[in-house]
Amino acid sequence: MTSSETIVLGGGCFWCVEAVYRSLRGVLSVRSGYAGGTTARPTYEQVCSGQTGHAEVVEVVFDPAVITCRQILQVFFTLHDPTTLNRQGNDVGTQYRSVIFTTSPEQESIAEAVRDEFTQADVWGAPLVTQIEPLPVFWPAEAKHEDYYARNPDTGYCQAVVGPKVAKMRKLFADLQKP
Repeated sequence: MTSSETIVLGGGCFWCVEAVYRSLRGVLSVRSGYAGGTTARPTYEQVCSGQTGHAEVVEVVFDPAVITCRQILQVFFTLHDPTTLNRQGNDVGTQYRSVIFTTSPEQESIAEAVRDEFTQADVWGAPLVTQIEPLPVFWPAEAKHEDYYARNPDTGYCQAVVGPKVAKMRKLFADLQKP
């Protein structure tokens, strides 16, 4: 029987983050959703208003015997710009903040260590603003957001933003890609 771990990541628009993690071996499932806010069962429109306090996130369930939490987080800190507060590119607001919601004290330690490694290596040339905190509640997003990139590769946003991130990850983390 396969063991699994879950971690919840926010690095801008969840369509980008979801598409990257779906391509990694050892990732058992990826679900778009919302976390870190005060409203129960928030909708996309409510989260986009900035009034709920939620971030757009993805719930990543993975097999740690195939891909480690450290590897998941190395991809995360490469995937998005963790130096911009409440912003990824043209997406602006607290819902686009850089955040890691952990599901164990061990994950929290690993997340802090990886963040520190990226800071010390000065990978981004600016201080990292990524928040790390225990997962309060994960609220799944509406079905229309699931596997969005695979279902809508020709939309402008997917071509301009999601596609290049997926291509970058395939190049930089070729050894972690599903066959």
